[in-house]
Amino acid sequence: MQGLMLPLWLGLTGACVGSFTNVVAWRLPRDESVVHPGSHCPRCGHAIRWHDNLPVLGWLFLAGRCRDCRTPISWRYPAVEALSALLWLSSLLVGPAAGGGLPIWLQPWAGVVLVALLLPLVLIDLDHLWLPEPLCRWGLVIGLMFSSAAGVPLLADHLIAASLALLSLEGLSALGERLLGQPALGLGDAKLAALGGAWLGLPGIAAAMAVAVITGAVIGSIARLTGRLQARQAFPFGPFIALGIWLVWLAGPIWWWDQWLAMFRF
Repeated sequence: MQGLMLPLWLGLTGACVGSFTNVVAWRLPRDESVVHPGSHCPRCGHAIRWHDNLPVLGWLFLAGRCRDCRTPISWRYPAVEALSALLWLSSLLVGPAAGGGLPIWLQPWAGVVLVALLLPLVLIDLDHLWLPEPLCRWGLVIGLMFSSAAGVPLLADHLIAASLALLSLEGLSALGERLLGQPALGLGDAKLAALGGAWLGLPGIAAAMAVAVITGAVIGSIARLTGRLQARQAFPFGPFIALGIWLVWLAGPIWWWDQWLAMFRF
């Protein structure tokens, strides 16, 4: 029974944080406070009752409609809450050679903070092609704070990784603008990569960006072949960077490099 308490607590807390993530993803791009007023229906303005605001369950009990005006509530709200719960649970899967080099006892707790920062960035980038600088900045600072727990050498590595990631992607964006007439990457992507460097270090952010580039290229190619993405049409790259950061956090850079080398052997 005791062995189930931690996963249960992580799942429930992750779902509650996912509920707040929905608020952040909706209000932050509209320059609204994320704490005041409380949750309310955007159509009729009625406050959402506490029992209707239970993650996932509240949406199911209401059959996906506002209790007061019966306006449909998007399925995305419970989906984000469930996804957040699963991501918090996945923090327990961090490997011994992963977790950005942090002490093993600290890795799961740092991981839930990292994923709580990444998820709203992904949602906002999908909706608005924008990665809020304050979230990226705070994510970088918090990552360096966790890194300092492992000593000065790790902190220095993560600080250098964050700086190089920022400068490299800003340089690529400027080069793309010079060659193509438009930036190859948004500056928010560079700031998200810097956040990743602060959590993963040099080998980690290199592996994370490799994952991001490969997955982004595959998805982008499929979208263009199916007509969902037009030539030179911008599409969000932030979700792929975030995916790379989280996958490398869980498995470690060495594991990912080994997988790629194994593929090339065939």
